[in-house]
Amino acid sequence: MKRTDLNARFLFLAPPSLEELERRLRGRGTESEESLKKRLAQAKIELEYSKQPGAHDKIVVNDDLDKAYREMRDWIVDGGKFGAQQ
Repeated sequence: MKRTDLNARFLFLAPPSLEELERRLRGRGTESEESLKKRLAQAKIELEYSKQPGAHDKIVVNDDLDKAYREMRDWIVDGGKFGAQQ
């Protein structure tokens, strides 16, 4: 997608940590242990990938829902004016 003329912007919504992600998922009670392990393994891969320069235009850490929402909303609304920003 980045190599097309779509002018897509890439946002990564990250948990504060893998430990916090696991706590949240377990707290929901919607995952089997096997499913939880698969999700956490995939999340680890995605978090590592997100650290690569240029992988995403913006990373928002979801450590506070209201703050993360504002940051994401502002980037979406203002992003067209200011271009990619981290």
